[in-house]
Amino acid sequence: MAVWDKFLTDRDKAHLEATGSGSRPRKGFGSKPVLLIIDDYYSVLGTEREDILESVKKWPMSTGMEGWEAIDKTKELLAAARANGVPVIYSVGMGNEFPSPWARGGGGGSRLTPDQQEIANKIVDEIAPIAGEVVIKKASASAFWGTPLVAHLQFNGIDTVICCGETTSGCVRASVVDGCTHRFYMGVVEDCTFDRTEASHAINLFDMNQKYADVVPLAQAISYFDTVGESR
Repeated sequence: MAVWDKFLTDRDKAHLEATGSGSRPRKGFGSKPVLLIIDDYYSVLGTEREDILESVKKWPMSTGMEGWEAIDKTKELLAAARANGVPVIYSVGMGNEFPSPWARGGGGGSRLTPDQQEIANKIVDEIAPIAGEVVIKKASASAFWGTPLVAHLQFNGIDTVICCGETTSGCVRASVVDGCTHRFYMGVVEDCTFDRTEASHAINLFDMNQKYADVVPLAQAISYFDTVGESR
């Protein structure tokens, strides 16, 4: 059962069955992937594992416990990528270095204390980059827009981008659409993405699976990385 199933109407389900577009995966992946971890930093998680309604009192852009649960799953995905020689790329926002109106609420960061602002765009320690892993700073929602990501992927012969991170409806979706536009095979790991609202998270995963990417569970993504590793 997909996370979006409970949000679909009976007519939606009938349409998917009639057109055969409800199955997954539908598109498939290539032979040379990267793992793209999008915006998993403290400003959207906070520094404590708390329910979202508690966490937003201190971190206005927090995603609450759903975010931390996704981070725990991302640790497993990241370990599989590293074990199988799959390159890892992170994206982070520029924050106050390059303010932009696309940021939520004109920049929830403006309500953070100086100590919070210092770590707001820092990737959480649980999945921190190691030597040799690329960190891209971006000034817009998409990890592709205005960054060297496309050139880096093309230079390294990458054909598949497996995405995770936050928010599902924002930076993840924007990156997936742009990646598809550049003709990469795109994947999204359902267990490793997160958002602030359940409906938005689920329906954006549904939309991406219908149009731009294969949305897969963590176990399938790990199996894919294992297959890639075995073929090397």
